[in-house]
Amino acid sequence: MIIRDIQDVKTVDWGNGVSRRFLLASDGVGYSLTDTVVLAGTKSRLEYRNHLEACYCIAGSGEVIELDGTSHPITPGRMYALDQHDAHYLVASPHEDLRLVCVFSPALQGDETHSLDEHVSSAY
Repeated sequence: MIIRDIQDVKTVDWGNGVSRRFLLASDGVGYSLTDTVVLAGTKSRLEYRNHLEACYCIAGSGEVIELDGTSHPITPGRMYALDQHDAHYLVASPHEDLRLVCVFSPALQGDETHSLDEHVSSAY
């Protein structure tokens, strides 16, 4: 059994926020669990080429925007899954941080960060 408290987990500045990484590849469960904060007013172009990701919003608001411009509002209680390694923009509202609980499969190593550029997707 693995028991961890938020103050004891690896915290990574991923570019436009922080990711608290509760479960990693070294834990041997096959997936990662993170508590991710996206800073208010930020826009991140992302694509997970090596992982599938599901995110559940627990606080704040924002949107996920597909590269064709389709926007999906994100508010507490909403989940989105990037089941096709979807390139997307993750946008936090200008007035509040967006907080997500995320699952990655396969698991993250733990030190992954993004190289953010509006014209190229950051990928890991």
